Amino acid sequence: MHYTCPVDPLERAAAEAADAHDELAGFRSRFAGADDDAPDRLLYLDGNSLGRMPRETPAVVARVVEQEWGRGLVGSWSSWIGLATEVGDRLAEGVLGARPGEVLVGDSTTVNLFKLLHAAIDARPGRDVVVCCADDFPTDRYVAASVARSRGLELREVPADLDAGLDTDVLAAALDDRAAVLLLSHVAYRSGALADLAGITRLAREAGALVVWDLSHSVGSVPVELGASGADLAVGCTYKYLNGGPGAPAFLYVRRELQESLRSPIAGWFGARDQFEMGPVYEPAEGIERFGAGTPPVLGLAAVDVGVGITAEAGIDRLAAKGRAQGEMIVALADAWLAPHGVVLASPRDPARRGGHVTLAHPQAWQLTQALIARGVVPDFRTPDRVRLGPAPLYTRFVDVWDAMDRFREVLTTREHERFPAERARVT
Repeated sequence: MHYTCPVDPLERAAAEAADAHDELAGFRSRFAGADDDAPDRLLYLDGNSLGRMPRETPAVVARVVEQEWGRGLVGSWSSWIGLATEVGDRLAEGVLGARPGEVLVGDSTTVNLFKLLHAAIDARPGRDVVVCCADDFPTDRYVAASVARSRGLELREVPADLDAGLDTDVLAAALDDRAAVLLLSHVAYRSGALADLAGITRLAREAGALVVWDLSHSVGSVPVELGASGADLAVGCTYKYLNGGPGAPAFLYVRRELQESLRSPIAGWFGARDQFEMGPVYEPAEGIERFGAGTPPVLGLAAVDVGVGITAEAGIDRLAAKGRAQGEMIVALADAWLAPHGVVLASPRDPARRGGHVTLAHPQAWQLTQALIARGVVPDFRTPDRVRLGPAPLYTRFVDVWDAMDRFREVLTTREHERFPAERARVT
């Protein structure tokens, strides 16, 4: 289906009409709290931080707890031991455009970044530079700096525009014959700027470097197509658009042709060739399983599997098309209603260059975020002065977007935000 921003987004009736023709409308009822139609309902626009809970997740997790763990006890390991690759294969086929045996689900995004950065550096001997983006998500920059420091390498941070994202020409200049690995987010966490996955992968390959892509803000929101793009390595979380729940296990991807030449720096027993031999010397398993480490998080994997299944059923192309249309609606309403109050777009205006969320800038962004939450709209704040709005096409309607922007306008018109402290309270 071809989704477009409502013809006249300033009228709520246009949003209602868009919802009436939405092929994804049936998915909304499959998420807890998403089908509330009350006028004062919670308008959740933070699906790019934590997705809603699928209604079937509690029963699935309860079955694992009560039947497989409660009754089956250790005997259930026969059905658990391959979960990391089984869920990985479903994620690969249904969402990531990858092949079976290329995705492993487990550990956190941070740990998976650590694994793949070390493995990529080892695969490029004689090169002494790790390249990353200066505006990437903090954990990416922290891990890159830590790995570079521990290996005695140089960390090269490429500057990026906070709103427009990375300039490919600037990146190309940083990818010289010293660059071993490039770490880069597919969708910028702050602005939502969408990087050219295939083009940048080719650019790095021409320079002889491997690329580790962070897909945390793109998986489940925009097409990724790891196989078609020729991507080498990738990581990503599952608690945003995949709705795996807080603390859900992350995933890593390694292109099949690279697997035997790469080695994880964490020699855990779930990455061993014959883990139950309990041998004195570690030998890595063949294929993607060599990037395993400790015991897989069974309960988390059960929850992730539900979210992956729903996302694959909806279809990433339909999700991305609806997400673009909702993003365009946010931009149009921000231009008409919020710009007169000093709000400016802090994301690429071209929807083809934008991921699933839209960011707006205002000097009092922190106060605006608190006022919106008080009004029943849930966005999130990003430094220095940005409000992120992340509709999730699986359960967010066009009228939800319209109503949220209408409440945003009311906050600015009544200056409600000025009643809130100008500085964030520190959590101690």
